[in-house]
Amino acid sequence: MFEKIILVTRRTRLEGLVDRFNTVGQARFYLEHGGGNFDLYQKEHDLYYQAVASLRSDLQTFLKVHEIERGMLPNFLFSETDLVVAIGIDGLVANTAKYLSGQPLVAVNPDPTTIDGVLLPFNVSTAISAVKNVLKGQVKARQITMAKVDLNDGQSLLAFNDFFVGVKSHVSARYVIETQGRRERQSSSGVIVSTGIGSTGWLSSMFNMANGILAGSSSVGSLSPVRFDWGEEKLTYVVREPFVSKSSQAGIVFGYATPASPLVIHSEMPENGIIFSDGVEADYLAFNSGTVATISVADKKTNLVVR
Repeated sequence: MFEKIILVTRRTRLEGLVDRFNTVGQARFYLEHGGGNFDLYQKEHDLYYQAVASLRSDLQTFLKVHEIERGMLPNFLFSETDLVVAIGIDGLVANTAKYLSGQPLVAVNPDPTTIDGVLLPFNVSTAISAVKNVLKGQVKARQITMAKVDLNDGQSLLAFNDFFVGVKSHVSARYVIETQGRRERQSSSGVIVSTGIGSTGWLSSMFNMANGILAGSSSVGSLSPVRFDWGEEKLTYVVREPFVSKSSQAGIVFGYATPASPLVIHSEMPENGIIFSDGVEADYLAFNSGTVATISVADKKTNLVVR
């Protein structure tokens, strides 16, 4: 049932530096002049491409391999007969998953000694067994719930981990928020809406901040971070730093969105309002005055191959 393997890779930090400073030598000079360790970047780069080369060679024994870099994902059309393999960090899995339509995704950790890889159940060696099983029709996968935002102008966007709703800069975001029959006008530094699989990421930092404030103010007790199953049909939202004034409230700062009860946000930002997903600011929807966003559970799921 599969015709080819799509191997998704990512650029290394060293490649980013070379883009910035034109040559490896100039990148080395910049880092070392500032007291940095260029060898760490070079080692990371070499290990990654060694892992990619080894994985590519093994995959080619099964099917034709078509390799794409993460930046190509928004414009790449996946086929229903593609088997997708991503090698990188957790963020690469999130970036890839948004563009799939049920194809199995095998996520590979190129260097388990330095990458935690919550979403990367396989290394270069074990990934081959996973691919073999998929090709035999013996797929062991978890269905991952994603989030979707629909705008009143017809545009939409998916999120694997989370959405950010706010402004491009550090100025306050102004909007009206609606959920479960409640409605209020707010001014804040933005709203985070997280899936179950994304709850260990950006959402967890909200709880870290809250617990740090509680500890610093000698308050008793702490907040337990929200965790729920990756396949559960709900999302969690948190309003960041809501400001209370004569024209803004902070009564709706945490809660859940479900298919039956979505989160609705009306923009009151004349310019620079945005919604982006999974930390990729370049792939965003404009969210300015007059735009209404409805955020809920997406119909589409990600099939993440697991052990």
